[in-house]
Amino acid sequence: MTAPLPIAVIGCGLIGLRHAQVAIASDDVELTAVVEPNADLRVVLNAQGLPVVPSLEEVPARTRAAIVATPTPDHAGAAIEALACRWAILVEKPISGTLEDADRMILAAGRAGLPLVTGHHRRCHSFVQATREQLARIGDPVAVQGMWSLRKDDAYFRPDWRRAPGSGPLMTNLSHELDLLRLFFGDITEVSALSSNTLRGHPIEDTSTVSIRFASGVLGSFLMSDAGASPWSFEAASDENPHIAFSGEDYIRISGTRGAIGFPSLTLWLGALGQEVNWHNPLVKQIGPKHESADPIATQMDLFAGLVSGRETGILATGEDGRAALEATLAAVLSAQTRQPIRMGDVPKEFSGLTA
Repeated sequence: MTAPLPIAVIGCGLIGLRHAQVAIASDDVELTAVVEPNADLRVVLNAQGLPVVPSLEEVPARTRAAIVATPTPDHAGAAIEALACRWAILVEKPISGTLEDADRMILAAGRAGLPLVTGHHRRCHSFVQATREQLARIGDPVAVQGMWSLRKDDAYFRPDWRRAPGSGPLMTNLSHELDLLRLFFGDITEVSALSSNTLRGHPIEDTSTVSIRFASGVLGSFLMSDAGASPWSFEAASDENPHIAFSGEDYIRISGTRGAIGFPSLTLWLGALGQEVNWHNPLVKQIGPKHESADPIATQMDLFAGLVSGRETGILATGEDGRAALEATLAAVLSAQTRQPIRMGDVPKEFSGLTA
């Protein structure tokens, strides 16, 4: 049996604390330290029995990996410092605030010869992997349509930073969706976006629609809104987040030359046996299989431990995957600002999406 991977968590806000709790419960990792520079927060974490230290210098020497869960603008600095300690890195998504920082991290990991994983944990659900396998049944993918629309409550916006540029659904939520779409359909080449803040009047968007072109020729559209109430979102469909009401409704629809599929239920619509697939003949509905629920953060951590030990699954998002999702997200923000389509490669390296 492989010994547990000694791992530290850098930054212990809500998501960092979640990683620490998962690490404690895992048989595949050993939590060696939680690095938290905030003295008041360290008192709270100490009271919870966590092995808290104020800096990387005080992390036990046996540590071999780290999870970076600092605020996004600090990802690059923390990850590069941890790579210098010879630790494999899993960095929370988005990988960084700018492409410039993402490139610095990828270069540092390459020079160190160490894994750099981006924490797009949705990949680790069993129904995500099953969707990749089922896509061949609908023929050549043609188009994808998605809708993420959850009405955030007024209390959510009381902190000033949640009304500040960069805190709207594009920068906050879109990268999740774009990483999944890249996993299903490959590289994104161009995006075009429209945004509105009419409903709430905050400096940030409350609703956006994004058009997406893939290198494969697939076209997609995605509506993102934190003002519109609906049963359609990843969280409502998957029951992943206990703070978001479950609906069980598919929020992505994919059409192909031989049929269609709903995600995440994997409901298939296929031609009847012996019939040509066209608009004259009805499609036959096949209900997708039930998938056991699992904590994707825990699955991701165990897969990360396996990766550091030399077991590659192809599921985890690499640093390059994280950069690609970030670039497409920033391109959507830039497109909404400029009202022009943005091709990958045209996003300025220093652009962070934080301008109004």
